[in-house]
Amino acid sequence: MASGLEERFQTLHEIFRAAKAGLAPGPWDYLVGGTETETTLRRNRYALDSIAFRPHVLRDVSKIDTSSTLFGKPVRIPVMLAPIGGLESFDPAGGAASAKASEEFGVPHMLSSVCMPGLEATAAAANNFRIFQLYVRGDDGWVDDVVKRAIDHGYTAFAITVDTAMYSRRERDLARRFVKPWRQRATGHEYQASFSWDNVKRFKDKHRIPLILKGIATAEDATSAVEHGVEGVYVSNHGGRQLDHERGSIEVLPEVVAAVNGRATVIYDGACVRGTDVLKAIAFGAHVVGIGRLQCYGLAAGGPAGLVRALELLEDEITRDMGLLGVSRLAELDRSFLHPATPVNAPHVASAFPLLAEEGY
Repeated sequence: MASGLEERFQTLHEIFRAAKAGLAPGPWDYLVGGTETETTLRRNRYALDSIAFRPHVLRDVSKIDTSSTLFGKPVRIPVMLAPIGGLESFDPAGGAASAKASEEFGVPHMLSSVCMPGLEATAAAANNFRIFQLYVRGDDGWVDDVVKRAIDHGYTAFAITVDTAMYSRRERDLARRFVKPWRQRATGHEYQASFSWDNVKRFKDKHRIPLILKGIATAEDATSAVEHGVEGVYVSNHGGRQLDHERGSIEVLPEVVAAVNGRATVIYDGACVRGTDVLKAIAFGAHVVGIGRLQCYGLAAGGPAGLVRALELLEDEITRDMGLLGVSRLAELDRSFLHPATPVNAPHVASAFPLLAEEGY
């Protein structure tokens, strides 16, 4: 079923514009901001823009297949709705809104543990492909309880975020005095700070649900993950929200893919808002690409239907880009389609939508 917003939103930049117009300054700055100097945030975009394509011509691309799989389940395009705390800042239904869009369009949704209305209510809202993401806020018994609840409510896999041992200084939020509701509720952060490979081993020894570690940024940690039996390695720098002055996320991906060497599923996120961004990550070896800020733009612009429309436009870009690259299936993409390049735009949160520059964004 279509979103019903085809006439209202014909480009992704129109969704971005509508999201900004509909949000108060505090939630908007939370959405588009990063930590401290926001260097990591900008490097995510700069790194993607530093890759050019090497297309092939005179190939039969009359039929394009954008579908993929994740943990053996089909997905319509190689995209996952990434975990975002506080989705209720962008749609009153919070995680349930993304879950409904996930079911409607046919991509997985990874629910953040700091997103309302919570694990159970979000699962009840939609019959979708769901994965649960955890910030560790208790001891091993507490984690075991959350895992049981996730399994009982049909979550396909379980992710633990591992790049938040310390909560960063997000200066846009501080300057606005914007205090996120879930931060007011947060307790037990010391458990996240002490979470270690020993805890990962214990998890794998005890639980059968596939485990994803989110926030892997080096080949060494990717190797440790697969040696511990982790099924999913999630390359991410938290969208530039945690450690400042990290590498752009796409720069990390090749070394992680090489270290994993087919032994685990590789998930990637970091500034992906266009079809070309998704295909660059797939060419480097990612199995699926997490969509964070674009997810929020869609929700803020039009609720679940707005998010479905954003995914429709992303699918259209992916389809056309695949044809122009000379591939009809995602499996045909590899690094031979990529080449280093010099970016043409200064990187910032809206630089993937250059038409907005004329409107002062």
